[in-house]
Amino acid sequence: MSAQIEHETGLRRIISELEETAIAVLLGLMTIITFINVVLRYGFNTGLIWGLEMTAFLFAWLVLFGVSYAVKVTAHLGVDAVVNLFSRTGRRRLAVIAGLICVIYAALLFKGAWDYWAPFGGFDATSGRWFPVGFENSRDQAWYEVDDIYMPEWLRFIEPIMNQGEEYEKIPRFIPYAILPFGAVLLLLRFVQATLRVIAGRQDGLIVSHEAEDAVEDVMHMNAGD
Repeated sequence: MSAQIEHETGLRRIISELEETAIAVLLGLMTIITFINVVLRYGFNTGLIWGLEMTAFLFAWLVLFGVSYAVKVTAHLGVDAVVNLFSRTGRRRLAVIAGLICVIYAALLFKGAWDYWAPFGGFDATSGRWFPVGFENSRDQAWYEVDDIYMPEWLRFIEPIMNQGEEYEKIPRFIPYAILPFGAVLLLLRFVQATLRVIAGRQDGLIVSHEAEDAVEDVMHMNAGD
């Protein structure tokens, strides 16, 4: 990669390890649940009723965690054929412009994600078409449940808070849907950080550059015995 990734120490390293661990755990849980379901389905003609829905939620969490982490480590693919026609200074300026556009996009995504999730969490959605200018009352949907995943006993403490003391048979939707605003705000943070690194000259761009050429060069070195 041509991007220069900062050496991480202290708190930054801990946060990175938490992110990597979360992504690994999500992927591992998806694999385990899917494997168990396949064995039960074809070996015992049964299955986990909640398995498919749980896997779908885990996949959504994995994607939204991964997209922000990929921005952080400059792992997103992109086309730089036109950008490479410019000088180094020109490429940096274009990268800054691209970064600012991505920041605006992530801010809009966060607003939309919050407005969608807020009613499920018993909160108010934001007002304003593009950018939030305040809050407006939205219909409380905290009692909405998922289709198949049963409510675990250790989560019963939220019933007086979110459901006026009524019991949940399945887990409330605001729990799996919470990744929407969380993932969006994490993406916004990563785009801001990446843009600031480009401005400071510690990073060349926002995407992987020359990945194919680097891969070919690595293979040539391996074949040559380097």
